[in-house]
Amino acid sequence: MPISVLFTRLRRFGQGIAQLGCLNAVLYHGDQALLWLSGGRCGLYKYHFLAQAIAAAPLCGGRGGKIAVRVFRQRAELPPDYPREDRILRQRYADGALSLAAFRRRAHGQGEELSGFLWLTFGAYQEDEVRARYLLASSQSCWDFDVWVAPSDRIGPCFARLWDEANAVLRARAVRWSCSRISAFNSASLRAHARIGTVRLGTAVFLYCGRWQWMFATLAPYVHLSHGAASFPRLVFDTSALVRPPARYRP
Repeated sequence: MPISVLFTRLRRFGQGIAQLGCLNAVLYHGDQALLWLSGGRCGLYKYHFLAQAIAAAPLCGGRGGKIAVRVFRQRAELPPDYPREDRILRQRYADGALSLAAFRRRAHGQGEELSGFLWLTFGAYQEDEVRARYLLASSQSCWDFDVWVAPSDRIGPCFARLWDEANAVLRARAVRWSCSRISAFNSASLRAHARIGTVRLGTAVFLYCGRWQWMFATLAPYVHLSHGAASFPRLVFDTSALVRPPARYRP
């Protein structure tokens, strides 16, 4: 291996430790090595499961006035350039999910562009990256997923504007907590959620190779071996006894 390549890889590993911590950096680079060695057949995911309290007060503090957020309750309402496959969108709506999308007005009155979105569902969520199903024990909780903000809007109020509107929707349904899973390798998303105050519910590592999948988690059933699409662990999240963390959002 050329010295220059070795130094580049060592530098990336050091950056990974700084961003993710030593263990997560090792797992991330292990995942990349497995993907490369197996031609994409093997790899791993590590997730943190979080719950955030539904805020009673706005997170933006008057900022983000140029960002409009709308609720989309059916596929036909979404803009034609929405960046998800039609098959996926139709399945989400068939499962009872709804989406909130943020739009920013373009300069000089040239219409608007999609700035970010998030999805909400109630009762249960079938994971779309690994084989797993997440169940909610309390009717006062929901599941949020596929939270996306355009790169140009990640420094700014878009994330908070989305959650201000989502909180309003959820308060109307008497929901007190929203649960989610965040990749342990996504430091930016973890920081964004930490700013609005979250409670850690657990952690899981999924290792897959071909049709085989192993799960190791801090939640029951703790260890699970799956050998096909019909076999997957069911993780239950109960928010009924959680204590609300202090509000501390900083845009």
